[in-house]
Amino acid sequence: MSCLSQIRRIYYRTPLRLIINFFLAYFVISYTFLPINFLYPQGYSAEEKAIEQPTILEAYVTSVIDGDTISIETDEFEDKVRFIGVDCPELSHPEEKYYAQKALRYTKKNLLYKKVWLEFDVQKRDRHGRLLAYVWLKPPKEFSEDEIRENMFNARLLLDGYAKIYTYPPNVKYVNFFIKFQREAKENKTGLWEEDSFIEESANYYIGNMRTKVFHRPTCEWAQKISKYNRIEFKTKTEAILQGFRACRVCNP
Repeated sequence: MSCLSQIRRIYYRTPLRLIINFFLAYFVISYTFLPINFLYPQGYSAEEKAIEQPTILEAYVTSVIDGDTISIETDEFEDKVRFIGVDCPELSHPEEKYYAQKALRYTKKNLLYKKVWLEFDVQKRDRHGRLLAYVWLKPPKEFSEDEIRENMFNARLLLDGYAKIYTYPPNVKYVNFFIKFQREAKENKTGLWEEDSFIEESANYYIGNMRTKVFHRPTCEWAQKISKYNRIEFKTKTEAILQGFRACRVCNP
């Protein structure tokens, strides 16, 4: 007698068949009518559920904190959003204050009290707890270069010279586009690139970490810790930035 035939004989013995059918029916019914708090346990908020969805999240901009940070609200929660991949001049930095204020006015003009659509990347929040997002002025459809240029506000900040690239892995979905846009703004001397003083070099070379995409002054303590396999040197800050590296917050190159 074949193995399959033996299995059939065992299954069709009445007591065992009833037990198997009972458990099959129990799991099907339980899964179909599971309460929502089983799928999303208590403590897993509506906010977290919305963020985890693979779709674009619609939001309303309630305030603008600086050129690259806004406050938003949705039907389910309120939060702060830090734009992925870009860094506007700092309002607290004396040498950057002029362009920081221009970036702030630019973001207010384009986003304040308007609807936006948030697209998330791999990492959803930064170390300060802010949401990390690509901010779209219209719901994206094709995600093409033309659409990114026209409707993604992160890209507009770079193209119009109000921000520099601020790459932070693993959120690097659009980094190649961002590098291209920044190069265009620099070549056109747009925005903060119009003054050489803003991009003045103060060291003979800079050291980058290919793993973290951060570049440092050669005297920085963190530069000394970079392994030879991840180490790369740049002649200028501009060269590092155009390759998608961001400046170290410790040595501030």
